[in-house]
Amino acid sequence: MALNTLPNAGLTKKGYPSDRLVTPIIINGDMSVAQRATSVTTVGNGNSGYQTVDRWEFSETGSTSGEFTITQDTDVPTGQGFAKSTKFDVTTADTSLGSTHQIYWRQGFEGQNLQMLKKGTSNAEQITASFWVKSNKTGTYIVYILDGDNSRFVSKAYTISSSNTWEKKVISFPADTTGALDNDNAKSLTFHFVLGAGSDFSSGTLQQTWAAVSGNNPNRLTGQVNLLDSTSNEWYVTGVQLEVGEFDSTSVPSFPFESFENNLSKCQRYYQKFAEGNGKPFAVNAFARSTSFVDFVFPCSTPMRAQPSLDAVSVTNGYYTYGSNNAYQNFNVPSISSNYSIGTTLVLGSYNGGTYTAGDSRIAQTDNASCYLALDSEL
Repeated sequence: MALNTLPNAGLTKKGYPSDRLVTPIIINGDMSVAQRATSVTTVGNGNSGYQTVDRWEFSETGSTSGEFTITQDTDVPTGQGFAKSTKFDVTTADTSLGSTHQIYWRQGFEGQNLQMLKKGTSNAEQITASFWVKSNKTGTYIVYILDGDNSRFVSKAYTISSSNTWEKKVISFPADTTGALDNDNAKSLTFHFVLGAGSDFSSGTLQQTWAAVSGNNPNRLTGQVNLLDSTSNEWYVTGVQLEVGEFDSTSVPSFPFESFENNLSKCQRYYQKFAEGNGKPFAVNAFARSTSFVDFVFPCSTPMRAQPSLDAVSVTNGYYTYGSNNAYQNFNVPSISSNYSIGTTLVLGSYNGGTYTAGDSRIAQTDNASCYLALDSEL
């Protein structure tokens, strides 16, 4: 298939080619939004999940003693318009990864947002990844796409050639005519940056065409360096894009910069943090359902992907309600009500404890600097 050459050159104000018809797949590819934290230590060695910049998840399989600090950083490629990157800093080395181990950083996507790929049809589209990357650890790295709906994957390699130098990579993945993606709000495809791999995943020949997931797939991560082999190692990335179609370094669309507010809103479909710190209101409404039960209505600034769970830190007497009757009532942490059913725009929370006057309208606030609440609807 011929490369897309974007003949109508010009760029829009957002940096899209003027003939671009598809919204970019990656969210927060410029690493600008970090609601959870800007730096997290001791990541790895069993500590995985969504840690720092929004929509990006650290994950591992197998067991390792190696650990990272992950940071939203200001080291970025010069003159490209980026203000933030994500930095992986090895703080505890593991020079010999176990055979079943793989370490990766990934972003998943809803199937309903991927139907333009036409996957599983004779008209299936190719996908092109592009990103800026930097590391003192030169050598071969792997990126791969996993189709969770059909248990299929495809891998590609890139090379970091120069130590401590920002390099732009453009990598095209083939179309897949097998396995349509579900048209729903669940996770269909996941894009992975690999940082280390054991022999169970890397002892074969790299699988550069779509194939079925089978066991550990020794062809999945062949050639991958072990970033964890020294505490001197660092790895940075920013400007991550996934585009529909095949592009090379001369034709790939420029990064689709957008306002921080728009980027944050897209991230908040999956995670919304609010009421962080002392004296912060955390409900748009609070009322005593009974003499021992108080309900809260948590606001959603953006409609969420699905009914969320509550992410909150528990602090002794860290939260309180106040009303005209039975004034201050402190408690450790609220919860999502078991019968919440008002959907993804308003969420009902509750606390069972204290003494109230039934029907009393109350305010609800944090009472400790360590407190925060967040709604979590991540894939």
